[in-house]
Amino acid sequence: MNARTREHKRGAQDLDGRHFDAIVVGSGIGGLVGAGYLAADGRRVLVLEQHDVAGGNAHVFRRRRKYEFDVGTHYLGDCGEDGLLPAVLNGLGVRDRVSFRPMDNEGGFDRIITPTATVDVPAGWEAYRTRLKHALPAEADRIDRFIDLATAVAGASRAGLMGESMVELFRRSPGTMRWTRRTLGMALDHCELSPKGRTLLAAQAGNYGAMPDGIGFAEHVNIMDHYLRGAYYPEGGGQTLVAAFVEALESYGGELRTRSEVRRILIDDGRATGVELADGQQVFAPLVVSNADYRRTVLDLCGGEAAFPADLVARTRGATMRSAVVAVYVALDTELEGLPNANIWWHDSDDMEYAHASVQERYERDGVFDRVPQLAFSFASLKDSGSSAVCPPGHSNFQLMTGCPPGYEFWGVGAGPVDGEPYRRSPAYLARKREVTELILDAAEKVLGPIRDRITHVETATPLTNERYIRASGGTPYGMASWGSEGRRPDVRTDVEGLYVVGQNVRYGSGVGGVATGGMAVASQVLDRPLLAEVYAGTVLGDPSRLPERRADWDPLLVSRGRARHGAKGLARIG
Repeated sequence: MNARTREHKRGAQDLDGRHFDAIVVGSGIGGLVGAGYLAADGRRVLVLEQHDVAGGNAHVFRRRRKYEFDVGTHYLGDCGEDGLLPAVLNGLGVRDRVSFRPMDNEGGFDRIITPTATVDVPAGWEAYRTRLKHALPAEADRIDRFIDLATAVAGASRAGLMGESMVELFRRSPGTMRWTRRTLGMALDHCELSPKGRTLLAAQAGNYGAMPDGIGFAEHVNIMDHYLRGAYYPEGGGQTLVAAFVEALESYGGELRTRSEVRRILIDDGRATGVELADGQQVFAPLVVSNADYRRTVLDLCGGEAAFPADLVARTRGATMRSAVVAVYVALDTELEGLPNANIWWHDSDDMEYAHASVQERYERDGVFDRVPQLAFSFASLKDSGSSAVCPPGHSNFQLMTGCPPGYEFWGVGAGPVDGEPYRRSPAYLARKREVTELILDAAEKVLGPIRDRITHVETATPLTNERYIRASGGTPYGMASWGSEGRRPDVRTDVEGLYVVGQNVRYGSGVGGVATGGMAVASQVLDRPLLAEVYAGTVLGDPSRLPERRADWDPLLVSRGRARHGAKGLARIG
């Protein structure tokens, strides 16, 4: 069977030469949200995804016909009746297709553990303030100063999202708005917090992959505000959220094509005109939205200086990335007793920043990596208790995550999968992977007790795994750390007419909420209407009566393949 025949069997052959109103490259949440709203407005939209299923970091994978692991959906914030994601879903008529299960918002949805403190983070800024002051009584006034500043910035950011102009916000609250251009580290310095205080306030750094000096204060505050509005988990896992957006897209006339890799974004005389696929086919549209990695979009898909100003290309080429992540997926043949329905953020030091720096310095100086100073735990079997997809009754399913030194050298290879590096069978790569897995399991047992003899499945994803599946520069799920200057990020509109970008690299921030907001921003600019404010007010685009009925055997993973590949082989099943 030749390559062209294989393409035909997987449903991509009939795309050659077709014209659409919009093409979306990549099917992460940001791309799907933008695509869904454009389709609901009546645009002919095509979403192209190189992987087998849609979702980007929000997709799941299945193992042994009994475990389903979420790659990046660990928890979602602001999912109450007036929340961000419910409003975005409602605007497409699919709000009732996703149920959000609350975590322990009163007792604490995040548990922070250091050698001398345990803080359970509850919903609500005031309750959070109280818990922090209880843990740090000698720093109560400093905590007050920090929380007062944080809530002011969070309020201004929320007003901006709802359409209030930045000019008016700066005019009304110049002191507050200046903090939107400073780092979290500067805010902690300003409030004169101790190393322990800094650690407790920045303990959930794994939500954005940066230490306090490397993250904007506004981004930290907005992510915390997102979760402090209540933490939730989508019933059935992250793929149910993806599938709802796919159903909206396809019901309103759009198309999702998986196993369809884009090699080039076509640009003619400064205007986007379509894309070229890896097999040479060309598809045309006057509007292209790239949900691909920003650096790869500018430098590879668009050809760098051939499409963009030289200074932007230089800034993009010199951009640094946020922390790379190692994730260990674990299944046990027993339940974990005594744990709250919460994430755990474990630190082996009361001084998180010093511990992180010392590990990095030792590796750079001596080439030794023998300590995991921080570890994040996400327990799917607690968040989605009773789900037949997560694990069998009496079993546990959870994920362990930590940062690692950047670069391919750490993993014993000279290049990544995007460059064709056959890393998965490299002895040096496999040896490093085993070493890091054991270090992570050692750290996990300090919190959970002995678990190794109850493991039924363990699997480790490295930054190279992330690069392979989502083509992320540096293998990070968090996007760029610097883009010309610390904290600066591109907007969704680019210098190329008709070309927009969404995803973890744009200015709306990390996480599902951030990328969904970016998707709304793209649709708002294209349609020239304030969509986020509209959907909060109850506006529904499209016709929900066109949505498909869900049968008893409905499978979000199958839906997320796109209609053209529903019958393709290789779909993993549970049971």
